[in-house]
Amino acid sequence: MIRLIITWLINATAVYATAHILPGISIRNFGAALIVALALGLINTLIKPVLVFFSIPFIVLTLGLFMLVINALMLQMSAFFVQGFSVSSFWWAMLGSLCISFVAWILEAVLNV
Repeated sequence: MIRLIITWLINATAVYATAHILPGISIRNFGAALIVALALGLINTLIKPVLVFFSIPFIVLTLGLFMLVINALMLQMSAFFVQGFSVSSFWWAMLGSLCISFVAWILEAVLNV
């Protein structure tokens, strides 16, 4: 349970940091980042597997690069559902999803989670 909360806080921190790094992504405050991290977790758990299943031919054809598109769509979907968080375009969503993944990876490595 503690590990789940730590992972949630790491993802919220990654979203918050990404919003301050990239000009195409904006967030109101850290509370909104917590909600975005929760929304991303739920979207990635419930909707992403269905998208991946139906996108298997594209994923295979592009050698997995189509997963970047799916991750960007998940970030845009969370921006649609969470007020106080916005992504200005698909390309900012793609760059944002890469940045969130990278920041979360660094934080997990530093915190040894």
